[in-house]
Amino acid sequence: MAIYHLRATMISRSQGRSATAASAYRVAERIEDRRTGLTFDYAARGGVDYTEILAPDHAPDWVRDRSELWNRVEEAETRKNSQVAREVRVALPDELTHAQRVALVRDYAQTQFVDRGMVADIALHAPGREGDERNHHAHILLTTREVDTEGFTTKNRDWNKVEVLEGWREAWARDSNAALERAGIEDRVDHRTLVAQRDEALELASAARERGDEGAELHETVRAMSLDRPPLPQLSLGAWQLKERGIEVAAVRVWHEVKDRAAEVRQVVQELTGQVRDWLDRAAERVMDRLGPGQSELALAGGRDGREEEPDFATRLKASWEAYQGQEKVQETATPERDRETPQEFAARLREAAAGIDPDSLADRAAALREGREAEERQVAQEAAREQERVKELERQQEIEREAHRDRGHGIER
Repeated sequence: MAIYHLRATMISRSQGRSATAASAYRVAERIEDRRTGLTFDYAARGGVDYTEILAPDHAPDWVRDRSELWNRVEEAETRKNSQVAREVRVALPDELTHAQRVALVRDYAQTQFVDRGMVADIALHAPGREGDERNHHAHILLTTREVDTEGFTTKNRDWNKVEVLEGWREAWARDSNAALERAGIEDRVDHRTLVAQRDEALELASAARERGDEGAELHETVRAMSLDRPPLPQLSLGAWQLKERGIEVAAVRVWHEVKDRAAEVRQVVQELTGQVRDWLDRAAERVMDRLGPGQSELALAGGRDGREEEPDFATRLKASWEAYQGQEKVQETATPERDRETPQEFAARLREAAAGIDPDSLADRAAALREGREAEERQVAQEAAREQERVKELERQQEIEREAHRDRGHGIER
């Protein structure tokens, strides 16, 4: 099912990174950095489905030459700790076709970034050979300076504001949902926190209960249960890159563990909500006369969400559903109509299951995730330090070669 993910990070020299290297890696090309003399060659790298540079209409033609673009970005920065570029990484709905994913990213980048004055270098990546085969995602590398007809001018600090980032997050959810709707797909994504989504579901369930809408109450109750969990742990950029290369540090292992368990629970929730829909269909047929004209839509209500869950929820939901299945089987064969479980009773049982979640176990899990992330951050920092040493050594070797070349040149002149 469609998932929401958007992460914005800065490409900074203080981290030993460069815009030329970042672009070359993401689009799988060879780019020589004129500032350092280093060559970044990822042309043999696979998994890149689509690349394109989008720029404002008034931008000079050379911005569409990737090597020229990012070399000029680097040359425009003079400080050793300059932030040379911004990257926005988004998860793409696996349910869409390749053409639909390309259109989604292009339209989003044009509206949110290019129309604001940035140059956007986009790259769509296919799922890796290892891991989740639905992991379509895109990298959008962005300039941090204004561009006019001559080239880059001043940095636009407004692009760093928190409210601008929140606008990007909301716009990605809105655009993704519009694309899913156009494709005839029911799934939707949400940029809000799990807490905010759960609170909304509980409010809607309460409102539905007050107005007697059993179907809506069941749907929102199940949705609230599915959202009452710690979020999927966030991976740092370094850990994400290690994950993409199939290297498992502590945080990556925890990430895979939580994601795998969430997939199992998602299946349970999907089964539960599907059965709720079927059950309400049968219930509506039995009580249509009592509901009266215009009320038959209650029988069609039911959930469709099925989002990521903790294993505790899987056990509770499965037990709740299995208990209901056993009861329903008995009811269909031998139980009088008046003894059948009502929608209100079933909703109450779901609420009871949700209320039985042990907050201490969730706190322990959160602490474990924090410990894993701290260990991963230490390892990533060590990896970054080693990488910087390798880059410095390469620069020293290249400087030695240049000195030797100059010496040979002077010798020929004599």
